Amino acid sequence: MIKFQLQDEIAIITLNRPEKRNAIHPEMANQIVSKLEEIESDDSVKVLIITGEGKSFCAGADLEYLKSLKDKSVRENEIDTENLAMMFLSIYNFPKPVIAAVNGAAIAGGCGLASACDFVVADKVHSKFGYTEVKIGFIPAVVSIFLMKKAGEGIAKKLLLTGDIIDGVKAFEYGLVDFLADDVMKDSIELANRLKQNSSLSMEMTKKMIHSISKLNVQEAVDHCIRLNTISRTSEDFLKGINNFLTK
Repeated sequence: MIKFQLQDEIAIITLNRPEKRNAIHPEMANQIVSKLEEIESDDSVKVLIITGEGKSFCAGADLEYLKSLKDKSVRENEIDTENLAMMFLSIYNFPKPVIAAVNGAAIAGGCGLASACDFVVADKVHSKFGYTEVKIGFIPAVVSIFLMKKAGEGIAKKLLLTGDIIDGVKAFEYGLVDFLADDVMKDSIELANRLKQNSSLSMEMTKKMIHSISKLNVQEAVDHCIRLNTISRTSEDFLKGINNFLTK
């Protein structure tokens, strides 16, 4: 249900259910989590790109699968949700930069998947975004967390309560999209090539720092960053980078 390739230190995960518009199935979610665990400590991977096969990025949860859960117990539904949440968290907490190359519609859970990534590169013409859960009596529960992290509470209310589907340009105005592209994979690879020139250690520490300080008060955040700054000054990457800069 996913395809994987590694080219020039850039890992590419492609959601591969085009006949279902790449809707998220538990097997797909498990495959994504497993692949992320596999490449997390692989030094040959500097940046990760996630995209969709065919004309869609991801249509959200597989509705046929969700329908099959109606006869399951509360605990069974809870376990299923926990497994899905693990996929989003694995993407959000992945130590290396993650780019969502949104080639088409990113709806509901698909929109959540994109917003869990560090960068969203969206096709100018074909990308669409929206959380349509309220239209079918569902709640955009787990995905709302990553939307609010990405775009803020005000935008989250606009999208989650209306269920409106917006195009890539409007999503860019809302802050849900970082870059608009005529060729989404070309631009995503160019961004990945820029990122991989940076220190991998520095980017990993910076991601962790951003995630940590967002939940701390100012004094706690300062104390935390003092410790991080001290650690980073003793790293081999820092010493090498300073030396290269001074000897230019």
